[in-house]
Amino acid sequence: MVATGVVLHLPMFWMGRATHFRLAGMPMDLGMFVGMALIIVGVAMTACGLLPSRRQRQVGYVSIVPPEDVPLTKAHWIQIVLLSVALVIDVMKASSLGFVVPGMRVEYGLSFSRVAVLPFVALLGTTMGSFIWGALADIYGRRAAILLAAVVFMGTSICGAMPSFFWNIVMCFIMGLAAGGMLPVANALLAEILPTKHRGWCLVLLGGIGTIGGYFATSESSALLQPFFGWRIMWLLGFPTGIILVLLSPLLPESARFLLQMGRVDEAERMLARYGSAIVTSPGNPKQRQDATASITSNKESNEQRRPRPLIGLAVALTLAALAWGLVNFGVLLWLPGNLMTTGRSVGLASSIIARSTLIAVPTIRSCDLSLYRVEHKASPGCGD
Repeated sequence: MVATGVVLHLPMFWMGRATHFRLAGMPMDLGMFVGMALIIVGVAMTACGLLPSRRQRQVGYVSIVPPEDVPLTKAHWIQIVLLSVALVIDVMKASSLGFVVPGMRVEYGLSFSRVAVLPFVALLGTTMGSFIWGALADIYGRRAAILLAAVVFMGTSICGAMPSFFWNIVMCFIMGLAAGGMLPVANALLAEILPTKHRGWCLVLLGGIGTIGGYFATSESSALLQPFFGWRIMWLLGFPTGIILVLLSPLLPESARFLLQMGRVDEAERMLARYGSAIVTSPGNPKQRQDATASITSNKESNEQRRPRPLIGLAVALTLAALAWGLVNFGVLLWLPGNLMTTGRSVGLASSIIARSTLIAVPTIRSCDLSLYRVEHKASPGCGD
């Protein structure tokens, strides 16, 4: 239903080929309204269909024994590659903002201050999506949350066929919700299956590939497609990339902790065995639960008494680092394409410059990975390089 709804918007887009795909002011036809209804109903039905099954059986005390010093296996690398692809597609949504704003401003006759509403609303949706999808991941599971985000990507690609600036804002906000939710969910899923000594550098590698690959794919797509199809094609790319995520989703594992929470112990055991982990189960009884709860409470109280001070300094430092990173990624890089085109550069040249510049980050990511790898291996006794 979502795919059909998107296809019903494509005739509107193709009608604008005589004017280089400028659709501003054109009335929305019946097919577009029907398509929007199909997308809304389709996303709602997807959300209902992804609700997990009821608990199959109750378990007692269950703990997951994580792999500490085991090497990365083929199964681990497959998931790293799959989640890297997912994050590249995810980053493409936010990075596309910088490449659509210049053409959007010209087509709708907007001032710089007014067109700036679009990236603001989209990134606001991204921030809210990180909270919403975090909660959804606890209800649906990690894999299902990623799949739901992929379906939303497909549906919101109709932003490229919207004739009014208002509908672009609405669709980009919804797209931002899904884009902001996929990043933390993907990181959480990978962290649960990785051996402890490889977790740090693998997550850095995943984030680096997602960021570099996302900006490179977006800028290269812009350089190749925008000269022929205009800025709207950048939003329509959400349709095929969303389909790619849907097709890859069966290869993603579900979170073992979520499976245990739902009582699906057999599935959790099979999943963990694939990645070198195991489950330790004891039946337990009410008295043991009461004693365990009292012990946990006592340990928390003793830890709080030993805590020297709140981690305010660390929180401030990480916040400043995050703000600096956001300023570069969502500030400079979103502003740069428009600035280059304002000075007379073509959209193809501006996109190519940004595509090449993203490759400069590769040596830095590699050096950070090597540093983390060495630190983590030295911290693990008995593990050599």
